[in-house]
Amino acid sequence: MPENVLIGDLLKDLNLSLIPDKSLTSPMQFKLVYKTGDVPLIRIEESTGEIFTTGARIDREKLCAGILIDSRCFYEVEVAVLPDEIFKLVKIRFLIEDINDNAPLFPATVINISIPENSAINSRYPLPVAIDPDIGINGVQNYQLIKSQNSFGLDVTETSEGDKMPQLIVQKELDREEKDTYVMKVKVEDGGFPQRSSTAILQVSVSDTNDNHPVFKEQEIEVSIPENAPVGTSVTQLHATDADIGENAKIHFYFSNLISNMAKRLFHLNTTTGLITIKEPLDREEAPSHKLLVLASDGGSMPAKATVLVNITDVNDNVPSIDIRYIINPTNGTVVLSENAPLNTKIALITVTDKDAEHNGRVTCFTDHEVPFRLRPVFSNQFLLETAAYLDYESTREYAIKLLAADAGKPPLNQSSMLLIKVKDENDNAPIFTQPFISLSVPENNSPGTQLTKISATDTDSGHNAEISYLLGMDAPSEFNLDRRTGILTVVKKLDREKQEKYYFTVLAKDNGMPPLMTNATVFVTVLDQNDNSPIFTHNEYNFYVPENLPRHGTVGLITVTDPDYGENSAVTLSISDVSDEFTIDPQTGVIRPNISFDREKQESYTFYVKAEDGGRVSHSSTAKVTINVVDVNDNKPGFVVPPSNHSYELVLPSTNPGTVVFKVVAIDNDTGMNSELRYSIVGGNTKGLFVIDQTTGNITLKERCVVADLGLHRLVVKVKDLGQPDSLFSVVIVNLFVNESVSNVTQIHELVHKSIETPVTQNIETADASLTTSDYVKIMVAIIAGTITVILIIFLTAVVRCRQSPQLKSAQKNKQNSEWVTPNPENRQMRVMKKKKRKMKTHAPQNLLLNFVTIEKTKTDDANNGGNGVTLDLPIELEEKHMGKYNWGTTPTTFKPDSPDLAQHYKSASPQPAFQIQPETPLNSKHHIIQELPLDNTFMACDSISKCSSSSSDPYSVSECSYPGATFKTPVSVHTRLVGNLNF
Repeated sequence: MPENVLIGDLLKDLNLSLIPDKSLTSPMQFKLVYKTGDVPLIRIEESTGEIFTTGARIDREKLCAGILIDSRCFYEVEVAVLPDEIFKLVKIRFLIEDINDNAPLFPATVINISIPENSAINSRYPLPVAIDPDIGINGVQNYQLIKSQNSFGLDVTETSEGDKMPQLIVQKELDREEKDTYVMKVKVEDGGFPQRSSTAILQVSVSDTNDNHPVFKEQEIEVSIPENAPVGTSVTQLHATDADIGENAKIHFYFSNLISNMAKRLFHLNTTTGLITIKEPLDREEAPSHKLLVLASDGGSMPAKATVLVNITDVNDNVPSIDIRYIINPTNGTVVLSENAPLNTKIALITVTDKDAEHNGRVTCFTDHEVPFRLRPVFSNQFLLETAAYLDYESTREYAIKLLAADAGKPPLNQSSMLLIKVKDENDNAPIFTQPFISLSVPENNSPGTQLTKISATDTDSGHNAEISYLLGMDAPSEFNLDRRTGILTVVKKLDREKQEKYYFTVLAKDNGMPPLMTNATVFVTVLDQNDNSPIFTHNEYNFYVPENLPRHGTVGLITVTDPDYGENSAVTLSISDVSDEFTIDPQTGVIRPNISFDREKQESYTFYVKAEDGGRVSHSSTAKVTINVVDVNDNKPGFVVPPSNHSYELVLPSTNPGTVVFKVVAIDNDTGMNSELRYSIVGGNTKGLFVIDQTTGNITLKERCVVADLGLHRLVVKVKDLGQPDSLFSVVIVNLFVNESVSNVTQIHELVHKSIETPVTQNIETADASLTTSDYVKIMVAIIAGTITVILIIFLTAVVRCRQSPQLKSAQKNKQNSEWVTPNPENRQMRVMKKKKRKMKTHAPQNLLLNFVTIEKTKTDDANNGGNGVTLDLPIELEEKHMGKYNWGTTPTTFKPDSPDLAQHYKSASPQPAFQIQPETPLNSKHHIIQELPLDNTFMACDSISKCSSSSSDPYSVSECSYPGATFKTPVSVHTRLVGNLNF
């Protein structure tokens, strides 16, 4: 058959198509199992199980040589069905069908036969038969005689075995003397398609008469002889007789040409005696029996025939054979098996055979020692070699399996065969670090490329599976590098402990297997400190604002310094660089204290440098500029310049238009900043409301047009106060405005002004002409009535004030304390102020007890129209002017520079630590009574530079860019104070 002809389909024939592929670990596979070196006559498609022919020629006559003609010819193979879940070993037997590929042939191209001349017509003489290796219809079917000259004919008879026997028939009488030789051709034909034939020359010799044929005593003889019988051993003795006498009775024995060539080779027939002996050693395994066709001839044309069947009995003379057919194809004779191979992995089909028969051919197979493999019987004398345990390359890398086969003969014969299996290493072992946790330390400021350590790992696998590459984990910082081959860990960047002191990351060890396996280790790197940082001030420049009443050795401020280094390298000591001993600084805490008393009028600021030095072996230091600004305290009350006294006056014409400035009040304050900002207001007099004053400029303007009733002297009590904090100071003055067309009598006006001292400020002094006596009388009466009412009111108000004085003073003290920044012992100070006032009152006892009262209204600075809440003070007016403006109308000097920031609020809001109060270490100055409140570990600096917080004004303490809380008045209260002294209006 040609190549690639489909023969069968195992998938269908074995009903394997019902097995789903998804249930298998690997796709179904059909593997042909054959002996190494053999050329298979068929091939199997491994994935489909289809069977095809190959290019190897199938020759039935060669494949089945030695098999009896009537036997069928088979070709057997084994097929393994994989994987192991459905493993089957299938034996496939192919019946080789004969085709007419051989022509029948005569034993010789020339056939000689002798026929006696007295042969009767239709006498038959056998001819040599032709041999055709084909069988059945393809074998010999017919004989023909060509050019027989009508003297002979040919007939074919069939034996009981089915053999065609040609016979030559005499058709005419023969006469040797007339013709002794006949030459013709005989043709033999088979029945195949196409038909094949051959011819041979037949020579017939006419001989003299011999009319008795030989006769065998036994025509069929069966004998048994052991296969190990020596050469020359007699097999059997044939006996034949002939009734003739003389030469015609002499019998000649010979083998028919129908016996096989093997029988002719193995046996010898004595042509005279008929004794058959062994010519060559017998081998039952080569042919268990031989059929010998012996002819006995007396020279005539009809020899006698006898059949001798020689059975060769078995002798255990063959060792078993071991045939290894590999399921896993070997490489150079060695099976390579993965160490991950599952149990029952099929390796080879072992076929053990023994050519001997019966028990001599019964073979067992086994291995000689304990191995992780076993032989599992599948067919008769066939075993599957498969794995019986899991393999481990690391423990055993190679197995030499000795297969032993032994028969059951006596004595038994055995055979051995070696099967080599190499275990293929699989990447089943991950690398192992010698240290799973690696702790390292490196000084900071290292040189890039510094080697830290060599990381190592081992892998019990081999080859590529044991080749290890080292890698940094995903969490590894860029400062480190790991050599893939050597495992040397280096730091590639300069480390800075102050940025990062500790590094945690992982390193990986990965082998080169497929797929690769890896493991990790943790690396902990500690960066050791070096003194590479100078102390760092929180600011390059510090500005402190302190009140000028800060006590000596009080607290100015706090300098905070940090050093990013560690340990002694970060221990910082502070000192003042200048030689001056005006200030001291605590070396550890950074608290600055003054050794002097401040006086802003003498020196407004102090500048020096603070040095910070660490404790490293080679120390580092840095400096910062410190500026201490002395903040003004509101300790000066305003003083009037215009009018120069309470006795001055100003003429106002009745025709003056409303809104015209009729007088300008001018006052000055020796303080600075907000402490010198002044506000004017009319707090008394002006009973008709004819005049108003500008609170900023002090301009007094006419509010309404004057009428006749407005003529006369108008007294205005003008108050000027500063905007100092926490308490403002103020002064009052009487402004006399004389409304008249002219000053006709200056002396009279001065008398009116002086007389007004005795008149309540609620009345205006009107001028009168000498001729107007009625008007003077009216005025005198009004004055008397007004004086009487005033005295009554004074008596009543005095009683009320004395009754309410104690609780009101306590309320004032409380508001006073809330308005100050930090005031230790405010009650004591208030008591000292009260005592001081009392002493003054006792010391300056009035000689003139005539008292006049002035009502003063205190308004908020932002209410120019006196619409806000006010404080009403009833003040007694002394008759002497020299004490005017000298009384301290304020309460306590402020602790703030004008417009300066509220330090207490700043510390409490900006500092992360709770504020604490630093008590003064020395007795307080008799003048000042204020200290600062500072945070525990922070300092205050309003701005980094003086220029940033200074305004364009000439006042060095005014602040333009910094935001500070605005000044506000305390809640208005009604306070009535009785002053005893000489006040002149």
